[in-house]
Amino acid sequence: MITNPTLFEINTRIFVKRFGANIKLLDIPDEYWKNLSQKGIDYVWLMGIWKTCSSTIDKYCFEDGLVNNYKLALKDWKKEDVIGSPFAIDTYNVNPELGDEESLLKLKSSLNKLGIKLILDFIPNHFSADTKLLREKPEIFLSADEQSFYIDSHTYYKPFDNEEKYFAHGRDPFFPAWQDTVQINYYSKEAREYLENIIKNLTNYCDGLRCDMAMLVLNKVFKNTWIGLLKKNNYAVLETEFWKEAILKTKEIKKDFLFIAEAYWDMEWDLQQFGFDYTYDKRLTDRLKSSYPGEIQDHFKAEYNYQIKSVRFLENHDEERAALVFGKEKSKAAAVIINTVQGMRLFYDGQFEGKRIKLPVQLGREPDEHPLNGIELFYEKILKITSDETFKKGKWELLEPISSWGNNYTYRHILSWMWSYKTEKRVVVINYSDIVGTCRLKLDTRGYPENFEITDLLNEQIYLRSSEEVFHTGLYVELKPWQAHIFKM
Repeated sequence: MITNPTLFEINTRIFVKRFGANIKLLDIPDEYWKNLSQKGIDYVWLMGIWKTCSSTIDKYCFEDGLVNNYKLALKDWKKEDVIGSPFAIDTYNVNPELGDEESLLKLKSSLNKLGIKLILDFIPNHFSADTKLLREKPEIFLSADEQSFYIDSHTYYKPFDNEEKYFAHGRDPFFPAWQDTVQINYYSKEAREYLENIIKNLTNYCDGLRCDMAMLVLNKVFKNTWIGLLKKNNYAVLETEFWKEAILKTKEIKKDFLFIAEAYWDMEWDLQQFGFDYTYDKRLTDRLKSSYPGEIQDHFKAEYNYQIKSVRFLENHDEERAALVFGKEKSKAAAVIINTVQGMRLFYDGQFEGKRIKLPVQLGREPDEHPLNGIELFYEKILKITSDETFKKGKWELLEPISSWGNNYTYRHILSWMWSYKTEKRVVVINYSDIVGTCRLKLDTRGYPENFEITDLLNEQIYLRSSEEVFHTGLYVELKPWQAHIFKM
């Protein structure tokens, strides 16, 4: 398995339209994928390739909140631009507008030959509210009763006009139900077996799964979310965790198959223990937004096994765009951070160009945006630097900047760490603040010449330094706001 890999997310239904009308997966030029490979991308996540139900669009995709989001993202949006959520799926079959299973296999083969592995969506909590599985496999869904429906018709629904059958919409316990979905019942053995078989089948078509809202199906979360309905219907408790069993069975078939969890509420560690290879590190994203270096420094003091399984990101389809939230210079500093620490680095299509508009996933058309000046060159450089095996296979060590003189406290704004691999060392230093910062870094220079060269790979500068001074007093660093060094020593 690749260590410290880079993952690139693509909003597939939007993405293919950039290459022309009626473009499908296999029509995407090979040069595009080669370019990603050359950037050092290890995994591509094709978000939103599964078949959805167009019947849910008129029913659920024009509520006031969504319409307001459409207006913000796409000033000239039209009704036909709304194509429904890619996370409310009918079945795990490729959306016919994108291709079929055979074309997906061919794409996977092409990507693998370039050294890129393919990640696809798995949505464990729900299917589309109009999924054909309500007819074919009703036992896998969380059924409700007439009384519950009439008391709360937002959370519960009646999918068939001529039948007195009621089901729960999928939901997050802290928010209203997603009305375009139907909730899977994790107290149902049939449901768990059905989903395990889906995952088993998907191992043929991809190299891993990004599992949407993975914590929702943990026993304690599912119980707390649906306890009233579960008690009313006398559902029997299943003590085993779905993820533990599903991941174990999958890895018996394909050992290197990757499981990535979208995870919140401090449940990342639990999900890692149940077998996930990586879990979202949303807390780091939020701390990078708040700009307090001390909290960021402490964040990286977590134990190794947790760090190495964390997904670091500035943006994705759920988050506001980094260039908008952080601003250009701060977003670059934050990108240096996430790209030079342990774990998986996630980038979102459009991030390399500095796009600033967050597009609702229900929209099938994107606005035109001009690239942010200089941002593409920056990302090209940082990705090239960190594709070196020192950042992939090396040992990571957090460094402690110290004051450069007297009572100068600007060193507290500076973050620093080092990668070591064989004879190679890379020292990363970032001033994560809006004022000039200085510090010293005591580094082990035993065995170095009396005077030696340090190359700043990020800014293309070479410095001559005394090994004795760096060892005893510390390497002096002065950085302007939001600036960084990546030193090769």
